[in-house]
Amino acid sequence: MNKSTENLSLGIPGLDLVLNGGFVANRLYLIEGEPGSGKTTLALQFLLEGAARGEPTLYVTLSESTEELTAVASSHGWSLDAINIRELSPSSESLRPDDQYTMFHPSEVELGETTRAILNEVEKIQPTRIVFDSLSELRLLSGNPLRYRRQILALKQFFSGKNCTVLLLDDMTSTDHDLQVQSIAHGVISLEQLNPDYGSERRRLRVVKYRGVKFRGGYHDYIILEGGLRVFPRLIANESRNRRQKERYASGLPELDKLLGGGIERGTSTLIAGAAGTGKSSVAAQFVHAAAGRGQKAMMVIFDEAENTLIDRSAELNIALQPHLDSGAVLIKQVDPAELSPGELINAIRDAVDTGGVSIVVIDSLNGFLNAMPAERHLIIQLHELLMFLGQRGVATILISAHHGLIGSNMSGPVDVSYLADAVVLMRYFEAEGEVRQAISIVKKRGGSHERSIREFKMESGKIQVGTPLKNFRGILTGVPVLQANNEGLIGRTS
Repeated sequence: MNKSTENLSLGIPGLDLVLNGGFVANRLYLIEGEPGSGKTTLALQFLLEGAARGEPTLYVTLSESTEELTAVASSHGWSLDAINIRELSPSSESLRPDDQYTMFHPSEVELGETTRAILNEVEKIQPTRIVFDSLSELRLLSGNPLRYRRQILALKQFFSGKNCTVLLLDDMTSTDHDLQVQSIAHGVISLEQLNPDYGSERRRLRVVKYRGVKFRGGYHDYIILEGGLRVFPRLIANESRNRRQKERYASGLPELDKLLGGGIERGTSTLIAGAAGTGKSSVAAQFVHAAAGRGQKAMMVIFDEAENTLIDRSAELNIALQPHLDSGAVLIKQVDPAELSPGELINAIRDAVDTGGVSIVVIDSLNGFLNAMPAERHLIIQLHELLMFLGQRGVATILISAHHGLIGSNMSGPVDVSYLADAVVLMRYFEAEGEVRQAISIVKKRGGSHERSIREFKMESGKIQVGTPLKNFRGILTGVPVLQANNEGLIGRTS
């Protein structure tokens, strides 16, 4: 491979994927973002990756001391011994308007003392990777936009023949932020830090520009952990189109499977909707338990219920999840919407499918998933991509949506995703013989036959029970049924 077109890894696998392999070598790049967005951490990972490959590297800091950089590295468990650090502290005279000078190119009329030291350092070390932190100080030293642009151009020209990849960090603290450096740089990455009204901060990045490279556009969530940045590339379902074999996954409850025409189908999504307490999560747990019993792997992503509560409650219905958790056949991921970004969640699901061999995924519930998103329209788009990805991977997905209210004809969910789902299971309360009962029905199923009857649903006597069709009632879905003949069809009633 030509060294000028070689891709350099940043030491951040997710970001390398976004950049389609990393940075093209021997180019100048701009990393911009507000203070606290992780620019210094990203830059250190870039240099440490080079040092690990035996490359000479140089960190030029105009804003932080060596001690501060070492402290940042120590917080991640890194040693900077393999990185050359050059700390520049411009003298007080250099900041006077009468003593402004042009920096970073030997052809200029006069170079400052600090500039000469940097150029000598570059000539001595011959780094293949170099970071300048930050451009705010260069902007101040320049005095005006024209001289600032000339300095950046001179910097780019100086390094053009040095076989060196340059990262410029910009903290965007200038009130007059311009696009001068963006137009000069070969590539630009923008880091953003969002502060929601509740919960921890959210971070995302975007590749603003990358000349001659087909990168992954849009916003990508990332987090800063001990060990550096972890980037979660935006999911693009069209990248994984596969033809799947038709297969049905049974629940193990004959009446429920009959309702569904044999069970849920591989590579499809099933929405279970209904009021709180109607048994939606229990039905999903039954499918997971049956899958594990067949030797398949399943993942449950839960927002609204504690893992221990789910396990204990399911066990009372003869759905023993704990043995399958111990064997690794079932994975339960409990999510705190205030702490986990959508990108991180979807990346966890993708890893479970691609590397863990998961064949059934349960998201319980969409209400919690919605709370993890900044806006409802983003939920629909991201959920659509996730369902397409899982479908093309041959994964059966079960979505749970809790309706507002308990009974009545005007109940609705937090967001309408029924058109996205391949099948919709509706669970309702209804009143009969002075008791509150539950009903289950299939109102939609693409690509397969299903039973159109409404059956009673019960969770008692240590098991889930699905009754025969309620043929002698009408108005069950409204919650106020009318008995037309006798009460035949109710569980435990024969007349």
